[in-house]
Amino acid sequence: MTVLCGNAVELRPAQRHHVPELATIRATPEVRARWRGGPDLEAEVAEDLTDPATHCLTIHHQDRVIGMIQWHAEEEPDYRHAGIDLFLDPAVHGRGLGTDAVGTLARHLVRDLGFHRLVIDPAADNAAAIRCYTKVGFRPVGIMRQYERGADGTWHDGLLMDLLAEELK
Repeated sequence: MTVLCGNAVELRPAQRHHVPELATIRATPEVRARWRGGPDLEAEVAEDLTDPATHCLTIHHQDRVIGMIQWHAEEEPDYRHAGIDLFLDPAVHGRGLGTDAVGTLARHLVRDLGFHRLVIDPAADNAAAIRCYTKVGFRPVGIMRQYERGADGTWHDGLLMDLLAEELK
């Protein structure tokens, strides 16, 4: 896969040498609260990069890794769609870089790979992520009750959002 260029970000295939930078970002309290993980974040990030079902891309801004965006496909012809997930360094939050990254990947998935539907599933209380995804064109589908276990051991709701190809902004 080639580099995908957004307005301010570049999405590049994640490489093994990116693991320490990505693990450092995953270790920040704001990211860790959402992505959690065990004591060895480098091993977890490295495992993500080797999962054949997941396509991992590093998010670059001004020649610096600021996060990772990944996608997976449901290839069953009657249900074909792609799902997106990402994390971004809190030091760059609020600059529109997450929106740029999600929009850049969404355009690639729709225009280059032919997906007619994309999904994303932020925590229902993650207002910043929901605003970001809405700017790209994702719409709420519904609340997935007790969708994920939080770091505190309790279950939390998720919001299923989707985007149809013709709704892509």
